[in-house]
Amino acid sequence: MLLSNSLRRIGTLFCVVYVHVALFSRPCIGKDVGKSNGLQNLVTWDKHSVIVRGERIMIFSGEFHPFRLPVPGLWLDVFQKIKSMGFNGVSFYVDWSLVEGKPGQVVTDGIWSLEKFFQAATESGIYLIARPGPYINAETTAGGIPGWVLRINATIRSDDPEYLNTTENYMSKMGEIIEKAQITHGGPVIMVQPENEYGTWPDVSDEDFPTHMNREYMDYVEKQLLDAGITVPLIVNDHKALGNWAPDSGLGAMDIYGIDSYPLRYDCANPSFWPTYRFPYDWQLLNAKYSPSTPFSIVEFQGGSGGGWEGVVEEKCAELVNEEAARVVYKNNYGFGIKLFNIYMTYGGTNWGNLGYQGGYTSYDYGAAIDESRTVSREKYSEQKLQANFLKVSPAYLTATPGTGVNGSYGAPASIAVTPLFGNGTHTNFYLIRHANFSSIASTEYTLQLPTSIGNISIPQLGGHLSLNGRDSKFHVTDYDLDGINLIYSTAEILTWARGHASARVLILYGGADEVHEFALSRQLGKPTVVEGSDVTVTPKGRAWVIKWNVEKNRRVIRVSGLEIYLLWRNEAYEYWPMELPSEDPIGNFSSPSKEMVIVKGGYLIRTVNIIGDQIEIIGDVNSTTAIEVISAPVRNLNTIIFNHQKLQTSRTKLGILTTSVEYEKPFLNIPSLIDLEWKFSNSLPEFEPSYDDSTWTDCSKKTTNNPRGLDTPTNLYSMDYGYHTGSLIYRGHFVSSGIESFLSLNVSGGNGFGHSVWLNGTFLGCWTGSGSNSTATQDLEFPNRLIQGQSYVFTIVIDNMGQDEEAPGTDAIKFPHGILNYQLQNRNQQDITWKLTGNLGGESYHDSVRGPLNEGAMYAERQGYHYPKPPASRWELLNPMNDGISEAGIGFFVTSFTLDIPHGWDIPMSFVFNGSEARSSKSEKGFNYRCQLFVNGYQFGKYINNLGPQVSFPVPEGILNHNGLNYIALTLWAQDEQGARLGNLQLTPTAIIRSGYTKPEPVPQPSWVSRQGVY
Repeated sequence: MLLSNSLRRIGTLFCVVYVHVALFSRPCIGKDVGKSNGLQNLVTWDKHSVIVRGERIMIFSGEFHPFRLPVPGLWLDVFQKIKSMGFNGVSFYVDWSLVEGKPGQVVTDGIWSLEKFFQAATESGIYLIARPGPYINAETTAGGIPGWVLRINATIRSDDPEYLNTTENYMSKMGEIIEKAQITHGGPVIMVQPENEYGTWPDVSDEDFPTHMNREYMDYVEKQLLDAGITVPLIVNDHKALGNWAPDSGLGAMDIYGIDSYPLRYDCANPSFWPTYRFPYDWQLLNAKYSPSTPFSIVEFQGGSGGGWEGVVEEKCAELVNEEAARVVYKNNYGFGIKLFNIYMTYGGTNWGNLGYQGGYTSYDYGAAIDESRTVSREKYSEQKLQANFLKVSPAYLTATPGTGVNGSYGAPASIAVTPLFGNGTHTNFYLIRHANFSSIASTEYTLQLPTSIGNISIPQLGGHLSLNGRDSKFHVTDYDLDGINLIYSTAEILTWARGHASARVLILYGGADEVHEFALSRQLGKPTVVEGSDVTVTPKGRAWVIKWNVEKNRRVIRVSGLEIYLLWRNEAYEYWPMELPSEDPIGNFSSPSKEMVIVKGGYLIRTVNIIGDQIEIIGDVNSTTAIEVISAPVRNLNTIIFNHQKLQTSRTKLGILTTSVEYEKPFLNIPSLIDLEWKFSNSLPEFEPSYDDSTWTDCSKKTTNNPRGLDTPTNLYSMDYGYHTGSLIYRGHFVSSGIESFLSLNVSGGNGFGHSVWLNGTFLGCWTGSGSNSTATQDLEFPNRLIQGQSYVFTIVIDNMGQDEEAPGTDAIKFPHGILNYQLQNRNQQDITWKLTGNLGGESYHDSVRGPLNEGAMYAERQGYHYPKPPASRWELLNPMNDGISEAGIGFFVTSFTLDIPHGWDIPMSFVFNGSEARSSKSEKGFNYRCQLFVNGYQFGKYINNLGPQVSFPVPEGILNHNGLNYIALTLWAQDEQGARLGNLQLTPTAIIRSGYTKPEPVPQPSWVSRQGVY
């Protein structure tokens, strides 16, 4: 153990004394304030839960990466949508490769500004779990390791000093930035995760854990953060639930132990298939074994999945991990007593600018609850909202002890598994009901025998059966405390409950369509009265009133002695929004069990609610004319509703509910037809001409490499060893013919889905059009004509570099080189060809500090910067990429511009759609094989591969696309067929039209074209 870590643990004793003194003046959970790490007292923990400012909370978190939405003005929008789902946390990565593309130069301003991310989190009231790496995985190229690190002579993620030294500048800067944003300084960061999933990195032995290498490495990363001033708890993410670095292990431990799991895997092509052999059954036993002193934490749990080249679109991934999966798999997790739960991803975003790894296309939608266009239309969002809000108002869950789920227990049939969670100091018990076979699609009837405060009872008490539909599960509760009113039991699930004005309380129960449910209240409350709806049975039975109802679309409302109960169909419950009111600092908008709440029925989205005097101010979004109802508020005499800063006419329902209507009428949108715009054309492959001057290109003259693969060629042709790590690559091989050569053999590497094209003195020899499963390709290319003895020739080889793998068998497999692995010119020695190489202009000394080190590739137009706004196109040829395209194999560059003027008050996300539909051209059609890059105001926001797919629709966020101003669009069209290619179509299409209270983002920096120094 390193010295600073030891001192950190020694300091715990002193700090615990301080904790007891410091917390007397604020709301406290009692004598047990939890365990401190010895460095601060605001975030503590025990075996049950995390404790923030003396209050137990469940950390319900969603993964969101700021670098995948490079518009800081939209970060608040995503945070608000996560907060409105009932979550109180967000976990985020920082991608090292994006902020230190040039060794020693860490860029942390502009779109890379974490300070703006922290500000948005604080404004929305979201706590943050920071995950700066240095390795992050995350389907990023090389898992976030910069390209320049891959070429060192050291094992990545080891304690080799050469590798550790590469991390120093980055980790020091990130630690400094995160330190300032900790809760101890009033910021949102409450935990930090060093590294990621390290225990299962290839060549790190699970059986012999911990080896010297991984112990010392993890100690080093921890020390880097501590030395930067990190005082909040450190949490580990163990990929296989093996107890690695659990605090009870005593082996270089972190403060809190966490795991991750993806039980549904990644088979988006077969979304209805659930591999149930992967579903956990004994996690509570593993946590008790490995980390009995910390709350059960899942740092990553599957919130979706990703697709790859030649696969299926992200909507299929959304089907794989849909609302049914959330009901079954997430609730199964709660049965284990999960108290920190992070869903990966909750908003995925975009792999713009080549940041993704080789196995993924541009979209990183991930099938997440919030889609790539930032809409919340997926039912999974609403289902997660039901679950998170239930747990938020169920403090008994935070100390509940999970029992073992047993098939056929508590009177249920053998096909039903019942998992209890016992109140552990409270009277409340929870019973999780699911099918014994997780993936069952059967509808099963059951009854339960449960102990309650009125004795052991058979539920339902009024006859009949309960029912569990396929791929569903439920929480039943007994003796659930509603601030002094006992809900004896409920088979319907709880969305939320809140204290209204005076002693009034509102409880919202819901069920699936046509289900029969029961709940019971004490006879001492008086007889419940149905005040809205019908077909509700209220029956006295022993000491209880038993209320039975059949779930229908129309709601029912019941009143009894200070309690109002809403009985809802689940799909109507989706429209109810439990919202916390803001508090004074330091709580502000952060979640707290002591906060007052408002319940609003409001349709598509409610973002924030505040009450000032007799006015309720609501910020929200609607996608249709929407009735707003204030179901519960802690103020009696509300008279006015202000929606998105507009005072609306209000009335009261028969129940006395304050209500209004928000009108929705689609605005006129003047969106251009891209095919009808004026497009300008420039050739973007002058390099295939033998007369092209490549004298300023990089000489491939290195004779050695640190790469584990070694060399098969006389000189090194690995692009990473020359500082080129992103986008396309171009090689030029010069030789003098002996007159007897007739073909060239190539072995080329570019990552899954890559392609290449080859020319000899301007004559097209052929290409590799790509495969979703191939990262390398070997090829023999015959020459169409006999070469002339003594004449100079040049091969031009263009390679589409798809990014490095994020992980692979073998510790250093992410170093696998891209470029030319091997070659052989017939009847010639390899030394007879001399090679030149280019990638993005400047390589690691990249030119665009605003858009980052990965946004550009080797194509001529990119090196010139023509993809920027205002390129020098006045004398370029008029040519349309859809009507005309290019007539031969090569690369064409097309630019156009247009103006948008989207009305304010409307959030209208847009996508560029290739071919106008999901159907691609027939493979037999000439010009089928082509690749296209889409640049929007200089930002590469799409890589479309016509022959591979699957992605045809490319969302571009507002702020990159100027919704009120001028836009410059650029396309690179790489035709891999001899006949050339043209686009079938390209359209700019709204993906949603939402009347919104979002904060309209400012456009991000969009530097215009200027002539670049050293350009070639």
